[in-house]
Amino acid sequence: MTAPRSQRVVITGLGIISPIGNDLETAWNNLSQGHSGIAPVDRLPTDDLPFRSGGEVKDFTGSIDDYGPLDKKLQRAIKKNMKVMCREIEMGVAAAQKALVHSGLGSDRDPDRCGCLFGCDYILTRPEEYADGLRNCLELAGKFDMADWPTRGLPKVNPLWLLKYLPNMPNSHVAIYNDFRGPNNSLTVREASMNLSVAEAADIIRRDAADVMLVGATGSRLHPLRTAHVALIDRLASERAEPAEMSRPFDESCDGMVLGEGAGAVMLESLEHAQARGAKIWGEVIGHGAAMVGPLSPAQGKRDYLRISVQAALSAAIRSAAQRMPEAWHLHAQGLSSPEPDASEALAIGDVLSQVDQPIPVTAAKSYFGNLGAGGAAVELICSLLALEHGPLFPIRNLNSPNPQVTWTPAQAGCDAGKAVIHTSFTLQGQSSSLVVAAA
Repeated sequence: MTAPRSQRVVITGLGIISPIGNDLETAWNNLSQGHSGIAPVDRLPTDDLPFRSGGEVKDFTGSIDDYGPLDKKLQRAIKKNMKVMCREIEMGVAAAQKALVHSGLGSDRDPDRCGCLFGCDYILTRPEEYADGLRNCLELAGKFDMADWPTRGLPKVNPLWLLKYLPNMPNSHVAIYNDFRGPNNSLTVREASMNLSVAEAADIIRRDAADVMLVGATGSRLHPLRTAHVALIDRLASERAEPAEMSRPFDESCDGMVLGEGAGAVMLESLEHAQARGAKIWGEVIGHGAAMVGPLSPAQGKRDYLRISVQAALSAAIRSAAQRMPEAWHLHAQGLSSPEPDASEALAIGDVLSQVDQPIPVTAAKSYFGNLGAGGAAVELICSLLALEHGPLFPIRNLNSPNPQVTWTPAQAGCDAGKAVIHTSFTLQGQSSSLVVAAA
């Protein structure tokens, strides 16, 4: 039996739904001009929250026009299923459809050689899904009694409600709409999801199990229940008179993350498949790494295990790229803008870059839009790909006084993005993932 040949994997399409724009031109203009997407939040009541502003996607309503150019058949299919798509799923599907169109991949494709892989957070149900059921229980006794829920509450809940919130549904919708019958999977590793998804999809293509993989991630921290949960367990940025100053990665004054929402997707293809159809190539996946390092002991604290995890994932990604790693590249950090995680990540980056001979600029797009959950890494990867395409690298916003752990070179306005990007993401539980993409 002949072993399958190892394929080179390239990126041929990009799709974005983000606080800085829902198309590539708008997103790049905002990045290159230093414009922030952090502003007062409209879709979430903030009276009882410690903030009023976040990275909200203002111009995404979920209407069919937000999904980009679609043929009539696909429009009808998506419209029909909107009743079982919450906002996070809608954003993910829209980003995927935009990436597919952007790639130029036509309908003359082999569905068995096309796959889909999506990263996602766990998705919480919105409280209004239960409103009719609660109201029906209250009408019976004047107060809510859980014993009444099975007979009077649950029958009033939409029987399809769960489909709106399952984290595997972004991948399911995208695969079904586009008849992608090849390898399909969903990863729910929060902020680390996108890099892990791209890595798995690239390996699927390398072992010749597919020619095409549509890969994305979607997430939100702006949600009535999710936001309240995050506010209780994580440090959030304090409100400022100028919301654009709230996200300050690696700055001594940073006091917590900014919450946001968004999605991104990329089309992966084997180089052979992309060249055969004359596709524009935006980059090539040349390496990846991952690590899971939880708290080592109660005395060592969060900084130590996050530092070890991020350093391990970055080092593995560089080893994976090996001789294909160009001399000039940039590092795209997670940059939560929260003191302890930022210190841990800064130390990890210093550990890795101290082994590199030349200065490597470091950027962090979260300074422009905050933490988008699982969708953040997807949007950030696309931001770096746009920088590789255009040349100059966007700097970290609001980095005026770097914290003491920053021993590396923050990107300056107009500096060269180089010939590759290493992007890194991690969860506060210690899961880290890194991806190396070389310029076309």
